[in-house]
Amino acid sequence: MTSPLEILRVALRALRGNKTRSFLTTLGIIIGVAAVIAAFAVGHGANKVIEEQISSLGSNFMFVFPESPPSLSGASTSRYLTDADAEAIERECSGAEAVAPTVESTEQMIYGNANAGTTISGSTPSYSVVREWRIELGRDLLQSDVRAAAKVCVLGRTVADKLFEGEDPIGRIVRIRTVPFAVVGIFASKGQAMGGWDQDDFALIPLTTAQRRLTRSGNTGRVNSIMVKGVSMRALDYLALQITDLLRERHRIRPGNPDDFRVWNISQVLEAQRKATNTMSLLLGSIAVISLVVGGIGIMNIMLVSVTERTREIGIRMAVGAKSGDIRLQFLIEATTLSLLGGALGVCVGVAAAHGLAKIMQSPPIFGPGSIALAFFFSAMVGIGFGFYPAWRASRLNPIDALKRE
Repeated sequence: MTSPLEILRVALRALRGNKTRSFLTTLGIIIGVAAVIAAFAVGHGANKVIEEQISSLGSNFMFVFPESPPSLSGASTSRYLTDADAEAIERECSGAEAVAPTVESTEQMIYGNANAGTTISGSTPSYSVVREWRIELGRDLLQSDVRAAAKVCVLGRTVADKLFEGEDPIGRIVRIRTVPFAVVGIFASKGQAMGGWDQDDFALIPLTTAQRRLTRSGNTGRVNSIMVKGVSMRALDYLALQITDLLRERHRIRPGNPDDFRVWNISQVLEAQRKATNTMSLLLGSIAVISLVVGGIGIMNIMLVSVTERTREIGIRMAVGAKSGDIRLQFLIEATTLSLLGGALGVCVGVAAAHGLAKIMQSPPIFGPGSIALAFFFSAMVGIGFGFYPAWRASRLNPIDALKRE
């Protein structure tokens, strides 16, 4: 029996004799493996970015926004949310862990000769609980600040860096419009969220202060939104139903009439983004499967051509003692070697493609040994699967008939 090492040597020599044909045969495998690597790397990288965004935004929370539904006459009816609505949600909705009514406006903050345009959020101490903000310096808002409409603020890291470069901001006085505010705390940095939005570019002040000093509304109880943190992720859907029923009752909305508010679950939005990423990965995976099948068919066709071209060689090998199993193993090794070479090139192409796609999607690719091993496994299986028939056909040749072939 011919040694496996000798069979491998003969197989590699045959492949080297047709380098161009061997390379073209592996193109389908290269594309398929590259798609597998790119799909796994880009998909895992995008999902990690989404998970980090969920973590930075705060988990298990939703927004409630006012909405102006059309009236029966076709005109829109003016409606708004109030801090009393927020108190009712906190009091009556069992799935709510914390509720933060919020008033927001864009203002210039001034300290000395420095100024920074930023978002001013007027809320309660629950704001930090809902959004999971951590205090880095000083303290957070207190309930007593809200009751007294105190002129104090807690700054995001971006605003603090703009106004107080190299200076301790705690206790300093900044101005919003003409109103002086004492800086009592600095939030720890969270970085950017979806769309490049800088989460640290804001300042938090007491809700009552914002309503009385900054908003131009005649109704001081009006708020722009209500943020609600659920007791768990699973509780959010039920909590949304509770909030909807409660606000419809408080706003005296008759059955069949549209809501004058909108409940927006941030986790659902990010989950939709995750599904879109998974869809893209599935698309790349489908391309990989198709390419591997096409590549396998190409390998089978080339190996059948190779069997026809080398019929006389096969007859000579059988005449000098090679068994059918030796011939079959030789052609299987050739087909598998082609697939593995295509797999190796496909890994290189896939890594480059993943980095290119990652720049478009703005998420770093994550390469795992599992995806590379899986790509090599599938490429080997394609070589064995599609190379078996040509190998079996070569092993079934009659030595005498093969020797007669010119």
